Amino acid sequence: MSKGIAFFDFDGTITTRDTLLEFIKFARGKRAFYSGFLYNIFYLLAYKIKLISNQEAKEKVLSYFFKDMDLIEFDKLSEAFSKKKLPSIIRHGAEKEITRLQQENFVIVIVSASPKNWIRHWCKDRNLILIASELEIRNGKVTGKISGKNCHGEEKVRRILEKYVLEEYDEIYAYGDTKGDLPMLGLATKPFYQPFI
Repeated sequence: MSKGIAFFDFDGTITTRDTLLEFIKFARGKRAFYSGFLYNIFYLLAYKIKLISNQEAKEKVLSYFFKDMDLIEFDKLSEAFSKKKLPSIIRHGAEKEITRLQQENFVIVIVSASPKNWIRHWCKDRNLILIASELEIRNGKVTGKISGKNCHGEEKVRRILEKYVLEEYDEIYAYGDTKGDLPMLGLATKPFYQPFI
């Protein structure tokens, strides 16, 4: 029997929207969300014109909204988001493809730049493996920083190769929707770019 493995980006590929933004709205409310983004507009513009990295921009936003939040509270919000909001933004085509691959005994791995906190519950319910960014925690509180590197671009490839020997698989599928996913798609025998849009 041939062995297959499939790597899925999460935000924009499996979901219709960026879950970081949706999580902030869910956790803090729309009014705080919009005022917070106005406050951080210069960092977001700096990222857009490549003056700062994806990780720096993300950390500025995470710090603004969640710095010093107790991890227990953060994880409770994450689980509530996973149950109440995530189902409404999951692409039907992506869910169908995951089910099909599971029936064909593929190993299925979600590889995301978003923090694992609000994705892991969704993955656990579906028996999916998760590789994602990790939040830095100090004294039981969220710092707003990412522990290590943001799981984006080449870092997705590094994390995958750290965990899997791809030569052991006959079929390697990869699904993504942005240029940040292209390095991961480059690992695949069958890459799929924006397949569910």
